[in-house]
Amino acid sequence: MQSAETVESGERRPALVSLAVVYCKGLAMGAADAVPGVSGGTIAFITGIYERLIRAVTSLDPSVVLLLPSLRHERGRREVVAELRRMDVPFLVAVGMGMVTAVAILARLVQFALSTTPGPTFAFFFGLIGASAVALFERDWVRHSGPAGAALAGFSLAFLVAGETATGTFPHSLPVIFGAGLLAISGMVLPGISGAFILLLLGQYDYMTTTLNDFIDEFIAVIGGSSPDAFLEAALTVVVFMSGALVGLFTIAFAVRAALERYRMATLAFLVSLMLGALRYPAFRMMETTDGWTAPRVVVLAGALVAGLGAVLVLDYYTEDFGYDA
Repeated sequence: MQSAETVESGERRPALVSLAVVYCKGLAMGAADAVPGVSGGTIAFITGIYERLIRAVTSLDPSVVLLLPSLRHERGRREVVAELRRMDVPFLVAVGMGMVTAVAILARLVQFALSTTPGPTFAFFFGLIGASAVALFERDWVRHSGPAGAALAGFSLAFLVAGETATGTFPHSLPVIFGAGLLAISGMVLPGISGAFILLLLGQYDYMTTTLNDFIDEFIAVIGGSSPDAFLEAALTVVVFMSGALVGLFTIAFAVRAALERYRMATLAFLVSLMLGALRYPAFRMMETTDGWTAPRVVVLAGALVAGLGAVLVLDYYTEDFGYDA
């Protein structure tokens, strides 16, 4: 939570400087959401923009498009600008651009890691997710029947879905991609659950990472004069995913926020337990992609797992906002 002094100093900053700061915070959120573990919502908490983000998202009014014809007149343009500022759209655009930039950069690094060292990469993911769940879990949840039942349900659901994902049950069809985008957007507004974690749970993480890189590469190639066929194929998948995310922003995210307001403890227990149950998937992939359990390989896997654990625990140790009580 920002102090009054911080808010006042922020208000005195020039608008472009403030948006640049927000963009950098969006970079941090995107970096978190690009890797299964700490969520962008948690980073928003840490950087002091979580409440503003939620207010801005819940203030979005699609009816603003009805004002577009008035852009032909100066008075109409002023009305549109005033409405966009009321909904804090410049703030959302700055955050969104930062997140997109970070995801685009990290997607290539993650794809390289998954293609060259899949075992250690999944071990790292296991450490990230496991440590995040442990850091966010509260013992009070198991002392009450409601939260305990919700925790058991969350763990069981994720464990079963992770098993189906590991056996390749979920295809990379457009309806599944749309649903993945719909669910993954919740990672932006929920501390604890990252969008990348949801994609990993649904078996779409590696596929969407590869597709995003193809989309960027083919776009550059089209600018250089290449055939647009490959670009259009990747673009279709990206557009379907983003369409699902847009729908999810006004449905899933709102529903979860409502659940948090009415059944806070049980909802949090369910969400965090999802992470514990989902550990089945990276564990399976880690074992599947490790060829021979020699001592050197075990050391590498253990090192990657500890690195994932350490990254989250260090973040938890040095920040007061890593949690749900802010």
